[in-house]
Amino acid sequence: MAPSKNTSAAPVESAEQPQMTEHLPKNRDAVLRFAREIATINVHLEELRYFWAKRIGISGPQWMILMAISELDQGEGVAVNAAAKRLHVDPSFVTTQSKLLEKKGFMQRRPAPDDARVVRMSLTAKTSELFSELEVHQGQIFAFIFEEFDARELSTFTDKLAALKERFEKASARVSLGV
Repeated sequence: MAPSKNTSAAPVESAEQPQMTEHLPKNRDAVLRFAREIATINVHLEELRYFWAKRIGISGPQWMILMAISELDQGEGVAVNAAAKRLHVDPSFVTTQSKLLEKKGFMQRRPAPDDARVVRMSLTAKTSELFSELEVHQGQIFAFIFEEFDARELSTFTDKLAALKERFEKASARVSLGV
């Protein structure tokens, strides 16, 4: 049987990798475990998104676009670029997928009143109804997942994850610049 290939961002320990302990954090094992746990959580989040998307007849990425619109829309629709930035994808991907979602009746696409080059997306009543129906089921799932946290603990944990996310973004930028 061939060894499985690591497709996550989590580091993999290997006998082939030279150990340069002077550059590694003292808590290396905890850092590696953290990275593996986050990668695994991401896999399970993807599974949940796929499940909910499938229930309404769309793909996982299309589900994410609808969720971004739901979270970002303040009543005037959401620009394609804003949704793309939220999802860390190219705007052309959001444009293509949003056209498919519009054909299926999940969203409306309209030119912005002040600049016709900007397309604003908003959810249809159909989508809002579907989200309301799924909300009860999602609430039960999230209550189960986060049952060990009280509101304060969850808020603190989320704040720490947000700070880590920012540091990961900065680290990615540094690596891409060769720093």
